[in-house]
Amino acid sequence: MGWRPSAGARFVQGQGRSVYRADELQDERPAGGRVAGGRTDDRTLWTRVDGIQGAPLDLLLARIGRRHYAPHIHEEYAIGVTLSGLETMHYRGERIYSDAGTVVIVEPGETHTGGPACAEGFSYLCLYPGAGLLGAATTSDEEPVWPHFREPIIDDRQLGEALRFAHRALRLGQDALEGESRLLGVLGTLVRRHGGSGPVEVPRHRRADSTRIARLVAARLSDEMLDPPTLAEVAADLDLSRYQLLRAFRDAVGMPPYAWLAQHRVTRARALLDAGHRPAEAATLVGFADQAHLTRWFRRVVGVTPGAYRNSVQDGIVRLRAS
Repeated sequence: MGWRPSAGARFVQGQGRSVYRADELQDERPAGGRVAGGRTDDRTLWTRVDGIQGAPLDLLLARIGRRHYAPHIHEEYAIGVTLSGLETMHYRGERIYSDAGTVVIVEPGETHTGGPACAEGFSYLCLYPGAGLLGAATTSDEEPVWPHFREPIIDDRQLGEALRFAHRALRLGQDALEGESRLLGVLGTLVRRHGGSGPVEVPRHRRADSTRIARLVAARLSDEMLDPPTLAEVAADLDLSRYQLLRAFRDAVGMPPYAWLAQHRVTRARALLDAGHRPAEAATLVGFADQAHLTRWFRRVVGVTPGAYRNSVQDGIVRLRAS
């Protein structure tokens, strides 16, 4: 029997035969990228491109056999294309699926997971543009509007192919003008075809209260990252039970406080690695017990080891000069 999605699951399956190649990780090795992980079923290639509209842009190319990403958020948009297999993720309270050729969009600050939906695994590519870059692709205003995408899974094969070509041009870094032109063109098409203004619904009272509580908890955990308070201490200071605090935080953020803190530490560690710190140093500076602890969480959130990420950023940056 083949795999079938459970009742109530959302599944977008495209029409026609996909033209996306599942062997890109074997045939294409981008300048500045490094393969992380020795297993043949999990291969990840991370590349940083510098100078796109004055800011760096991270690119990911991965083949995932068994591993599942922990619930996490991005400060940037995550825009990807499933190249082969079937991918599943939990996003905005739903379990969703994407097959080869479909475009996947996760907005900044939105909790999500990701992993294979069946034993064959899946491969995908992704790029992580900031809101300014995505907005600037469609407007010349000094303060571009942050686009909102109501649907996270988009069956637009032409757009998916254009994203793949832009991703490839940026990874290989052979023609800076081509890479940047393809990127801005495809982001503009994405926003025009599928973007819109931000959500207009007013949050319910419980949602608003949960958001307020979550912000207070997150701010304290961030401030005391190296020696975080206990759950009981935070709850007592907010005049809540531990259960009330956990429920409110999970309602607003999509994960418990300990997982948010681990991801926050990973984000801070990435900044330290960008600045040239070694993984062991970064682990200590952000409050992880040791480098192994950092590595476990880093792979669960970013998809590569801290060492592979640092090498791609420090030793193999593909530099594009902004025109």
